[in-house]
Parts: sequence; structure tokens; C-alpha cells
Amino acid sequence: MRERVTSASAVSGPDIIFPRWPAPAGIRAAFTLRAGGGVSQPPFDACNIATHVGDDPHAVAENRARLRASLELPAEPFWLEQVHGNRVIDLDTVDSDGRAASDSPGAADAVVTRAAGRVCAIQVADCMPVLFAAADGSAVGAAHAGWRGLAGGVLEATVRAMETPPGELLAWLGPAVGQAHYEVGEEVRAAFMATDAGAAAAFTAGQQGRWQCDLYALARRKLAALGVSGPCVFGGSWCTYADAGRFFSYRRDGRCGRMAALVWRA
Repeated sequence: MRERVTSASAVSGPDIIFPRWPAPAGIRAAFTLRAGGGVSQPPFDACNIATHVGDDPHAVAENRARLRASLELPAEPFWLEQVHGNRVIDLDTVDSDGRAASDSPGAADAVVTRAAGRVCAIQVADCMPVLFAAADGSAVGAAHAGWRGLAGGVLEATVRAMETPPGELLAWLGPAVGQAHYEVGEEVRAAFMATDAGAAAAFTAGQQGRWQCDLYALARRKLAALGVSGPCVFGGSWCTYADAGRFFSYRRDGRCGRMAALVWRA
């Protein structure tokens, strides 16, 4: 399935990729692009949704407001403080002030919910967002999966938190840096091969002992090992580095904005 790229609605807001996956009725998902009706100035132009990158806070607030209006979101997305780890926040344990029942902060790299009207969100600019939906529509989730998160078990933790049999989950791999533009050191390859010798297939030899890393292939291997089978995994066709018109890329630009991957039960 090929994703559809479009402006979200007549309301001014970011351009959007709407995932093409067989999610059940009532599940909504979207991925924001850098273009559209945002108000951020270079190098955050135009639809940056992140508050931590040095952009004008008023511009970010306006971009988020336009995103919410254009997608007719039922609530403000739950914005995580992403730290490249594997902690998952269950929105069903979060109160109206955004605090978890354990009174712990929002530093996490994945989020799940079974309730309608709560929006899971991941911010990215090269790392891979992975969206999840239960095939019966009972739960959704989202994970921030750069190489550290993948190696550290963020997908495994998210699937556990979904409380859905893995064989009954759908997954969508959102835009990330492609293998041709993602050079890593031996320590990255070793981190994956320490638990999965077959992960070697996701690395091709580069120059001076370095490797070109395929995040999409690594995610698919992780999901398959969990029981989320290949026919239930979608997306994975974009490269954020190669397409500067659509995507922010930290590896390409350094200082830049962030895009958002969103999933929710309507």
C-alpha cells in the first residue's frame, strides 16, 4: 500500500501523510510534513511541532493549534519527552494534567491507549516512528524507534503495553532516514547482533569500517520475532534525508524542526 500525501483539510495546517494500512473503523493516523500552513521561520520552516529545538515557542504553539484544527483532533496530543529509551506511558493512567498515576515525568519513547479521544504522538526528524493498532480497534500505540530505541527494546515494550496478542496487531513504519544515508559505527551493528545474529542482513559495508544501517529492516525483524507478522506491517518506503522538500532531517541539516506521527481512537 502506498501512503497518500495531502493537505489535511481546508483549515490551514501542515501537509500530511495518511498511512495506508487496514486499520479498523474508528482508528485514525497521520504523519505531518515540514510544508504546509505553518508559521515557523528557517531553519524550522514551516511546520515544526517541537518545543525543544530552539524554535520560537509562539510559532510552535500556533503550528500545534493548526495541526489540531486541520485533523480535527479530539484532544491535544500527548507530547513525550523522548530520550531514546524504552519506557512506555499508558495514557489510560494519565490524569487531565498530564501526570501519570505514579507521578512520574513524561520522559518516555512510546505511548499506548485503549480509550477513545486520546492522541498518541511521536516527534521525529530521522528516527523511525512506529504506529500500532489492534485489529479489532480496541487499542493504539506509538513508538520512537531510532537505533538506540530499537536495540534497547522499545518495540518489545510497546507491544507488551498494548495488551493485545501480537498476531492481532497492525504496525506502520513511518518516514525515517534510509539505509543509503544512514552511516553508523561498528558499535551499532554489534548492539543488534548481540541478540540477533541475523540482524547482520540489515547492514551493508561502508567506508573505513563503517556500516549503512537499514532501520526499516531492523524494525521488521523485531516485529516478526514478537509475532507481528510481515503481512501486518506497512509503510517503510520513505527516506527523510533524501527528501528535503517533505521532511526534516537532523542528520542532513543539524538544526531543524520535527514532524509528528499521530494515532488515536476516534
